Amino acid sequence: MSDQIQEVFDLPRAFLKDGIQFLNRCQKPNRLEYTKISQAVGVGFLVMGFVGYVVKLIHIPVNNILVGGA
Repeated sequence: MSDQIQEVFDLPRAFLKDGIQFLNRCQKPNRLEYTKISQAVGVGFLVMGFVGYVVKLIHIPVNNILVGGA
C-alpha cells in the first residue's frame, strides 16, 4: 500500500523537478532574436490571413453555384 502511494507522488515530483531544471536553463532572448521571432510571427499572420481570404473568395461563388441562390 505504501509503494502505491509513493508511486502516485513520484510522477508529480519528477515533473516538477524537470520543470525547474528547464526554467533554470532558459534565458531571455536578445534584441536580434526577438526581432527575428516577431518578424516570423508577423509573416505567419499575413500568410494565414491571405490564405483565409483566398479560401473565402473561392467559397462564396462555389457555394452560390451549389446552393443555386436559394
